[in-house]
Order: sequence, then structure tokens, then C-alpha cells
Amino acid sequence: MAEENDMSVILVSSGYDQSIKFWEALSGICNRTIQNGDGQVNRMAITPDKRHLACASAHSVLLYDIRSSNPNPVMKFEAHTGNVTAVAIQAEGKWMVTSSEDHTVKVWDMRTSNVQRNYKHSSPVNDVVIHPNQGELISCDNDGNVRVWDLGENTCTHQLIPEEEVPVRSVSVASDGSMLVAGNNTGNIYVWKMVTSQDVTSLHPVTKFRAHSKYITKVLLSPDAKHLATCSADHTARIWSVERHFQLETTLQGHQRWVWDCAFSADSAYLVTACSDHYVRLWELTSGQIIRQYNGHQKGAISVALNDV
Repeated sequence: MAEENDMSVILVSSGYDQSIKFWEALSGICNRTIQNGDGQVNRMAITPDKRHLACASAHSVLLYDIRSSNPNPVMKFEAHTGNVTAVAIQAEGKWMVTSSEDHTVKVWDMRTSNVQRNYKHSSPVNDVVIHPNQGELISCDNDGNVRVWDLGENTCTHQLIPEEEVPVRSVSVASDGSMLVAGNNTGNIYVWKMVTSQDVTSLHPVTKFRAHSKYITKVLLSPDAKHLATCSADHTARIWSVERHFQLETTLQGHQRWVWDCAFSADSAYLVTACSDHYVRLWELTSGQIIRQYNGHQKGAISVALNDV
């Protein structure tokens, strides 16, 4: 993990206590707390320039200034009518995408807060990510659908249904665009190979495996695309080897309750987790050991964001 200086490492967490906490990653000290005005923050994303934090809340996305002490959001994105379940920001910070329990995926202009695209599912949408090509989105919903949206064509190009009517909780795309992973409520992981030729993406099933005995809450491919992290209601997070056909590498044990979210360090060597037992934890993946525990949330921790580039 990068040396801490000049805000080079931004580590932030949110909890059911409706607070957002900024941490000194190496010391474990909380150096700023914001009380979010729109309820609990379900997911967070740091803008590429590290200036702002986007927080997906009850009905809106709130943008906070990371470098100032201003406790109020500097911008609000309001158009969703249900819980906002995920947020992702385009590589240049020009637009962001959100998913919501109101059955929609929305693309927003970061400068004007206007909705540029509105895509409809037939049930609550649990997650959305941006393909590395910045031209496609992948979302998943409670009916068990995984959808690929082409921003250029402004249409849904693929609909995958891994298991009928089993909610898909989380999706992740490899940094090189080669792979799509989805995790669902039965604890199963599905992997597809993604091939793009002449701007047309095709998807080919690679494998399916049982990762957890209970709900999967989050799937995340590492920046180097060699590892898959899965978080679960079974009180564990697990690391799987992509190169070894998704063999289990490590089970991160020490969580006392549901593990809700995770974030990799830029070098893929560390993982941060958020757990209902109030703790945020930093894990060294080679040893599977807890390096640091961040203690300060009064209720369960539900989301984490990390930028240590």
C-alpha cells in the first residue's frame, strides 16, 4: 500500500449509524466523520482525481469534498425513487452510473447532475459496474438477470439469467475487460469470458462454483485480474485464484457477522472489508492476516472505498 502523504491513501467507510468515516490507513486513526443527511450510505466511489466521494444513499447520490472540512455535500444527484444500491464513476470523472431498488440504472453528468441515460429493469437493481472500455455497463437484479448495456447504441445487448428468480447481488468486470463475474443469493459464482471484436462484445460461460453457504453480498476482481474476492452473510470473505480456475486461496476469518463490502489495494496485495460487527479491516492477502482494524462505527459497517494509487 502506498506511503501515506498528501492524502495519497484515501480510505473511507460508511455504516448503519449513517456516518461516513475517513481513516489514516496505516495508523488506523479516524481523521474525519460526516453524518450523512440521506440515511445510510450503501456504496461509495472516489472520483479519479481524488477530490470527491460519491455516496449512494436512500434516494439520492451525495457528492462530498474529500479535501475540505465542509460537512455538507457539494452536489446532489436526485432522480431515483428508491434505495440507491451502487455507484461507479467513469475513468475521467465526467459521468457516473447508479443502480437502484426503483428498478432503474441511471447515467449522470458529473458536472450538471443531469440524468443522461435511464435503463429499466423489471425488479430492484442490486449492482452496476462500468466496463473498462467505458462504453458498456453491466447490472444485475432481484429477478436473477445480468444485463449488459451499450451506451453508444443506448440499448441492452445481453441478458443472462444464471439461475431463474435467484437474485444476483453483485457483478465485477476484469480490468482488462476479459471476464465478467456475478454472485447470487444461493452463494454461487458465475464466470463468463468477455470477447470484444469490432466493438461487439460476446459472452461465453467459463465456470460456476459454490463460494459460500449463504448470500453473497459482493464480488470483486482484483486490479491485476488474478484474484476474485467474495463477501458473504456466512461471516467470511474469500479470495479465489483466477489463474488456477478459481481455486480457493484464502478464507479471511475474524469477521463476527455479515461481510458487506470490500476493496482491493492498487497492487492487489491487500483487501479492506466492511462488516456488520462494526469493524472495517485491512487484510494482507498472502498471510490472510488482519493488519489493521478500524474501530469507530456505532453500528455495522456496510461500505468501503479505497484509493491508494
